Amino acid sequence: MEHIRRYHARELDTAHGKIIIEGPVPPEELQKLSFHQDLTAFRTPEKQFAAIIEIAKRPEGRMMIARLDNTIIAYATFLHPDPLERWSEGNLENLIELGAIEVASEYRGNRIGKSLLQVSMLDDMMEDYIVITTEYYWHWDLKRTGLTIWQYRDMMIKMMQAGGLEVAATDEPEIASHPANCLMVRIGKRVDQTSIDRFNSLRIVNRYNK
Repeated sequence: MEHIRRYHARELDTAHGKIIIEGPVPPEELQKLSFHQDLTAFRTPEKQFAAIIEIAKRPEGRMMIARLDNTIIAYATFLHPDPLERWSEGNLENLIELGAIEVASEYRGNRIGKSLLQVSMLDDMMEDYIVITTEYYWHWDLKRTGLTIWQYRDMMIKMMQAGGLEVAATDEPEIASHPANCLMVRIGKRVDQTSIDRFNSLRIVNRYNK
């Protein structure tokens, strides 16, 4: 499947100044920027910055960023599901995963996460894709935000809905292991029914089993 990236950008006026939401950003442009030291949700900032550059190099990889001047203060990654995950078993080339979204703590509350998702979906190419994200409560920044699991879940769902993703039922074991976890899905307008059926067979494997 051909992956054609069409760049989009939006300016966001905040108390911190004008924040640029943009992407997909190619790896050579990412390397010219700095990475905020508070982006530590998944690994150290240095390792995470290296990881997002590698994602941007993939044929299907899409890096959406928010930057203040030349510093990345938030990002969202889109790539094919991990080969070890259930979602890769259907060999769906038109299935892409919102793998991570993170906003540096001092910039939260400025609709940056929602804006990242909205700008991501401006690309007409996304109408050819099933976009998924898997939300696990153990990845959430509960301690620093002071939110309960359910408050944080509600916040994440609302943010994902800004990009057109909606909660979908699944019996995937890791998601089903806790009621706060969830799968969210956006099906592009041009996705064929065969792909939708194959995805649904991955989403609920034990539909007819007791």
